[in-house]
Amino acid sequence: MLVIVLENAPPRLRGRLAVWLLEVRAGVYVGNYSRRVREHIWAQVEEGLEDGNAVLVWRSKAEAGFDFKTLGKNRRMPADFDGVQLVSFHPEPTEGTGF
Repeated sequence: MLVIVLENAPPRLRGRLAVWLLEVRAGVYVGNYSRRVREHIWAQVEEGLEDGNAVLVWRSKAEAGFDFKTLGKNRRMPADFDGVQLVSFHPEPTEGTGF
């Protein structure tokens, strides 16, 4: 099982993903493919994402039973804590500070 969630993605990428996966909600794609096909689909996301952002989630033998990776600018980023992948939040930029 794999899930891809896109935000601010170009229509041509959304159309390309719809060939492989079922779009159950706007920007949310699901399917059940092998690792090799999953990597091919993710390569398509990397190539066509432009200024958007994406997350890929798939079933794995990890402690949580799934693994994920992200792409693009987003406050939520994967962080490894002693072999367990969690989500880290980057601080929101504050006006005038540049952070």
